[in-house]
Amino acid sequence: MQFQQLLYFVAVAETRHFTRAAERVHVAQPSLSQQIKALERELGAELFSRARGNITLTDAGETLLPLARRILADADTARLEVQELAQLRRGRVRLGVTPSICTGMLPDVLRAFHDAHPGIELLIEESGSLDLVRELARGALDLALIALPLPPSAPALTTVELLTEDLVVVSSADRPAPGGGGELTIRGLRDEPMVMFRHGYDLRELTVAACRAEGFEPVFTVEGGEMDAVLGFARAGLGIAVVPAMVVDRAGPGLRVTPLAGSPLRRTIALAHRTDVAPPRAARELQRRRPADTAARYERVVEAVRTPGRGLEVGMNRAQPPAGA
Repeated sequence: MQFQQLLYFVAVAETRHFTRAAERVHVAQPSLSQQIKALERELGAELFSRARGNITLTDAGETLLPLARRILADADTARLEVQELAQLRRGRVRLGVTPSICTGMLPDVLRAFHDAHPGIELLIEESGSLDLVRELARGALDLALIALPLPPSAPALTTVELLTEDLVVVSSADRPAPGGGGELTIRGLRDEPMVMFRHGYDLRELTVAACRAEGFEPVFTVEGGEMDAVLGFARAGLGIAVVPAMVVDRAGPGLRVTPLAGSPLRRTIALAHRTDVAPPRAARELQRRRPADTAARYERVVEAVRTPGRGLEVGMNRAQPPAGA
C-alpha cells in the first residue's frame, strides 16, 4: 500500500468523481484510476461502487476512509515537524477551541505566543467539545481546549487540566434581575425563560442536565446560537443565559451577571492531544504556555460577581458594580 494510493483514494472518496479527484491531486485521470485499481487488488476488495457513473463507497471503502485520513494527517504533521527551522521561526499549530473559551481565555494566550513566535501559523477551529474530540482523533487538530469530562466513547487523549470555572447567569441590564434580585439557584431557573445554545454544545448539555436533576425542563425562548449570539439575545432581553464566568469580562456592556447559589454549576477546561501522536514542536511550545493572566482575571471577575449587591453589570473588558450597589 503506497502513500500516493491513499491520497488518491481520499480524493475520490471526497469528490465522488474520478476526474475532479485527479484535478485535485494534480495527476492524469488514467493514472489515478490505475492506482486505485492497484490498491483494490492489494486489499482484495473493491473500494468504490461505480454504477452508471455514480461513485459511492463500498463497505470496504467506508472502513478504509477514516484510517487513510489519519495516515495522511499524521504524515503531514511529520513533514511539517521535520521542516521546522530552529528557534520556532516557522511552523503551524492547528488548535481547536470551544466558542466560550475562544471568547474568554484564548486571545491573551495567542497574543503572547504570537509575540514570541511571529513566524508560526495559527489555525483555529471553533466548535463544540464533542466535535473537537472527533477532530483530534482523526488527526485534523494538534491540540484542543475542551471541557471535561470526556464522553465514555472518546478516543485515547492526553489532557492537562487548566482551570475549573463557575457558570453564571447573564440577563439584560434593562430588565428586572432574575429571581427578584436575590440569590438564584438552579431550581430558580424553572421560572426564568432562557436563551440556549445549539445541540451538541457542552454548556447546553450541562445546563439541561442540572435542570432535570432538579426535576424540571428549562423553557427556551430562543435556542440554537453560538456564544456571541446567546449573549446578544440575553442583552436584548429575550431571556437569561447560563454562561462561563470567563466570558463576562469580554461580554461588553448591557448585561447583568448573577451567580448561581447553592450547588453552583462548574466545568473544567483542559488542553488535549492524541496520546499516540506527539504534537508538533510549535504546538508543544503553545502547550507549555499556561494562561496564568487569564486565570487571575477570571478569579477577579468571580470575586466581583460573588460580592454583596448582586446584579453586577458588565462593562467592556471589566466588571463593575452598578451605582449605589
